Amino acid sequence: MADIGVLGAGTWGIALAKVLADNGSKVTVWSALPEEIDYYNKFRCNPNMTYMKVPDTVGFTKDIAEACTGMDAIMFAVPSPYIRKTASAASEFMSDGQLIINVSKGIEPESLMTLIDVIRNETETLHPNLHYSVLSGPTHAEEVARDLPTCIVAASEDIAVAEQLQDLFMNRFMRVYTNTDIRGVEICGALKNIVALAAGICVGLGYGDNAKAALITRGLVEMRHLGTEMGCLDETFSGLTGLGDLIVTAMSVHSRNNRCGQLIGGGMSAEEAVKNVG
Repeated sequence: MADIGVLGAGTWGIALAKVLADNGSKVTVWSALPEEIDYYNKFRCNPNMTYMKVPDTVGFTKDIAEACTGMDAIMFAVPSPYIRKTASAASEFMSDGQLIINVSKGIEPESLMTLIDVIRNETETLHPNLHYSVLSGPTHAEEVARDLPTCIVAASEDIAVAEQLQDLFMNRFMRVYTNTDIRGVEICGALKNIVALAAGICVGLGYGDNAKAALITRGLVEMRHLGTEMGCLDETFSGLTGLGDLIVTAMSVHSRNNRCGQLIGGGMSAEEAVKNVG
């Protein structure tokens, strides 16, 4: 059994906390929002996924030190704009040898760094022997919370670390593949959101499935061109974190990028659409 701290208590962090707890890990979830922790302690569910009861082996805390100190692994599940601030705060309570897992998707606008590199940038000076990894793929929290069949990728530059991550999450409904192209996995997770937004705009404009299929396909080509220029492996873009994640984000009713694009295509301003989908 592993002790795991989860930083971030949104739908994705909570869904994965359930997976870890169901697999036998002891999980402690932290949120920067005290009222969020109060809600979980009272109701034991996420307000957007009330059908999923949080296992009793998952604890909640308002103290980031409690979620980091002495843990075997620390999982970052905060929105991408808060990754650097959270990593900086958490680094004080980390210890060498811990497994660091990023499950958020995006690129930091100011530095153009991937999120695991942002975390590394904030932590490696104090802790030169952390093990960095990413968990990503075509996964909506709403389905993972229901134990619906899911495939996901555990990525790390060190295959042994990726396999450690695989062991933590693999179970009867979640199949975990390994990959050493950690940058490619993160680039796919960020860029597919742009294409999914455009696919939603296609729908909002009434252009139909022909245009949407063409946009998704050519969008994947552009993702691959940029990624390979950045040193990523070409095959990553044809796999679960590339093509797979692009399909689910551009097509699913659960996709906020898809819904946001549809609203924009229908005539709503970008600011209004973002506010509408949260």
